[in-house]
Amino acid sequence: MTKIAINTCHGEFILSEKAAAEYQKCTGTPWSHTNVGGESRDDPVLIQIIEDLGKDANGCSSDLKIVEIPNDVEWEIRDYDGLEWVAEKHRTWR
Repeated sequence: MTKIAINTCHGEFILSEKAAAEYQKCTGTPWSHTNVGGESRDDPVLIQIIEDLGKDANGCSSDLKIVEIPNDVEWEIRDYDGLEWVAEKHRTWR
């Protein structure tokens, strides 16, 4: 199974200061609010920090959750006003 971090409330995917500091300690790279797209959400370090800290990983206006999906699914994160879900990728034309 693939684990993916999402925000489950209207707002933004934001780590708490404690979680962001732990991420930097583990990776040597500072966490940035620009790190919130796509594949970075399955970062094993990010997942472990959210699992370990639980609600203490939540930044302001976020309620972070780990979602598990089958390994063979091509996925993307979709949202409505910050409330996110994981969706299987499909072809789209405009």
